[in-house]
Amino acid sequence: MERLPGFRDFYPEPLPHSDVWSANARQHIFERWRETARRYGFSEYDGPPLESLELFTTKSGEEIVGQLYNFSDKGDRAVALRPEMTPTLARMIAAHERNYKKPIKWFAIPQLFRYERQQKGRLREHFQFNADIIGETSPAADAELIALLIDSLRSLGLTESDFVIRLSSRNAWQQFYADNRGDPAKARDFYQTIDKLEREKPEVTRDKLRTLGVSIDDVGAFIQQAKPTPELQEILDNLAARGLTAFAKLDYQVIRGLAYYTGVVFEAFDRKGEFRAIAGGGRYDNLVKLISEGRVDLPALGFGMGDVVLLELLKARKLLPKFDVTVDVYVLIEEESQRSSALQLVQQLRDAGFVVEYNLTPGKSDKQFKRALELGARFTAKAEGGNIRIKNLSTREERVLTSAEFISLARV
Repeated sequence: MERLPGFRDFYPEPLPHSDVWSANARQHIFERWRETARRYGFSEYDGPPLESLELFTTKSGEEIVGQLYNFSDKGDRAVALRPEMTPTLARMIAAHERNYKKPIKWFAIPQLFRYERQQKGRLREHFQFNADIIGETSPAADAELIALLIDSLRSLGLTESDFVIRLSSRNAWQQFYADNRGDPAKARDFYQTIDKLEREKPEVTRDKLRTLGVSIDDVGAFIQQAKPTPELQEILDNLAARGLTAFAKLDYQVIRGLAYYTGVVFEAFDRKGEFRAIAGGGRYDNLVKLISEGRVDLPALGFGMGDVVLLELLKARKLLPKFDVTVDVYVLIEEESQRSSALQLVQQLRDAGFVVEYNLTPGKSDKQFKRALELGARFTAKAEGGNIRIKNLSTREERVLTSAEFISLARV
């Protein structure tokens, strides 16, 4: 029986095969994400992995259905596995925003699912770090979120030589399109064309823009000029005050293809250009109003950072730590008559916060000692009267101590 295409198995280190993923590496990333978000004052939330299909079509239109794992449940409800977290967040905020002081700063690490063609850096499931600020219109909120993204990547050992945040603005492009007398009804087609500038051949882009009444030369000049809007300048100044200038730059080639973005948008890329975007996000001031059918109107902004591209980048830069099994104490049971005392010692040490292993079944002393070495234990220990005989496996020194003395020693 094999796993489904586009899905992953996560094994503990050491990995049995190159075709599986490391549960230890995943946990390492999750811990850095959580630690950084909490330092920024963000609170963790979560929602169900299964939602009403309407939640996603309301946000993205019926065309998204082809990318979803969707079906009718036993109650004949049209449902889908969540392909993204923002609609769930908007639904939750709309339901209970009065219970929270603004701005609301929340983060989540959901598993997301999309039925699409597999390619490098993109599978049919992934975990994603989502961070959002709801209820604040100031560009200071955009800067705070971008700083969180920068520090989340820095917490994993990445530096300004490894990645850059490319900043842009849907408002700037909207003004450009209006100045060029673009048809408002075709604005979405224009945004999608700009979003694909770096991925499509110039002649294809030229033809698409021509049908929209826009010159590719004018688009190129606008990008090359890179004149910041007042909101973008405020964000850049904010990041400069934090000492984070080296991590961000203005780049109007970024526009984000999703239609719900309303203002500043940004994406994180590796400097060498070897991978897909590491993260992306922006301001979506109309989504909560859309999801709540006009009952709640709150500005919002957020980003998402997936684990697939990030893991590939960390591997390429050799920034993943070595994930060794860590055992503090291996309790030896040389005679079965000692098992009750040994189990008491095991529990006592675990209650004190140590990682403790022992033989579940009777075993020879030399095999138990060999197992302690295989696990990299710091000490072996065995109950001896009311005391503990311990052996430091680094120095081979043996001592007889009370429980309190050993616990104090082992914590050093």
